[in-house]
Amino acid sequence: MFISPMLLHKSDEPFDSLDYITELKLDGIRLIYSVDATGKVRLYSRHNNEITAKFPELHSLNLPPGTVLDGELIVTDNEGKPDFEAMMSRFQSSKSTAPVSFVAFDVLQHGGERVTSIPLLERKELLADLVPTDSALLSKVQFVEGHGAAYYNAVQAQGLEGIVLKRKDSRYQVGKRSDAWLKVINYQYADVYVTGYRKQPKDFGWLLADNDGRYMGVMEIGVPPHAKAKIYRAEVREETEDFAYLANPVKCRVKFRNYTKAGLLRLPSFVEWV
Repeated sequence: MFISPMLLHKSDEPFDSLDYITELKLDGIRLIYSVDATGKVRLYSRHNNEITAKFPELHSLNLPPGTVLDGELIVTDNEGKPDFEAMMSRFQSSKSTAPVSFVAFDVLQHGGERVTSIPLLERKELLADLVPTDSALLSKVQFVEGHGAAYYNAVQAQGLEGIVLKRKDSRYQVGKRSDAWLKVINYQYADVYVTGYRKQPKDFGWLLADNDGRYMGVMEIGVPPHAKAKIYRAEVREETEDFAYLANPVKCRVKFRNYTKAGLLRLPSFVEWV
């Protein structure tokens, strides 16, 4: 059974409140794990794509019939940190043999009954009963009450993705984005040059480069209209079928998740002109 997952709003800063719990934000793929009344396991992505066949090692986790869990599917690196690129490689290629781990953080159905209307901490108790012992294949997200700022500082020091702050009394809002769940992303920042842009208006993208002219990826999100206008008014040096290249690259500051293994910026977004 697929249940559309609850989504998070963004918070610019972490905070301390005993009305909230704090969890590590895992850098992987959102997964709805379902065991129907007959014991049949089905795995769904966030967008209701069934991906059961891609992960046969998750078909026998000994969860009882009538269970639906929400969590993150991850691959870890040699330091035990989530590795998003390795996860995507495993997801997209049948050649990848990277071991995956399902890390659950919520219970949506228990014993065949929908439990989304009960408070979060009660659902956490159900999860602890369902997953009493963590293993390499199945574990549960650990959490603390409050201490959002200190947790975020520790996440920054480890170079992890961020934290999630959730109201203790929050109900699971199926298919909705709610400010009862907040994510604080550990962004990195860099000054780069916009060297060109995609010409197709429906497929926005700015080409980025560093001070030495080395390609740093494409910025596709987080660019306000006034910034777009500045680039589209700039003088163009040359054009191809798909791209226009600026005569004078324009420097800007971007925020991004991390550097990819190829040295590119992952999910860069505009901050300001430099």
